[in-house]
Amino acid sequence: MTTKHGLITDSFKVVKKARRERKREKRPSPPRQLKKEAEAVHEEELQKLQQFDLDWRFGPCTGISRLQRWERAKLHNLNPPDEIKELLLKTQSDPSYSHSLWGEYPL
Repeated sequence: MTTKHGLITDSFKVVKKARRERKREKRPSPPRQLKKEAEAVHEEELQKLQQFDLDWRFGPCTGISRLQRWERAKLHNLNPPDEIKELLLKTQSDPSYSHSLWGEYPL
């Protein structure tokens, strides 16, 4: 008896799956350079605000917000920088901008 034994795959029909024509569209991720630039701008703005906090010419900064301190300095004709007010008004909702450098310390 001579029987020819083939491979197991010989007894099954080959079925190829159709490739999906449409691939998932990839969303472009924000470039790292833009993210780094935004972080650098944020750090630069916080540095300016910290310098405003440390400038004794505008009065004490404990117990009040930076905007209140700016307004008080303006009321007393101490000529606080207008750029600080613009920055504070632009970023009112962010506590890292509105609270002074000493804001977390108890009075």
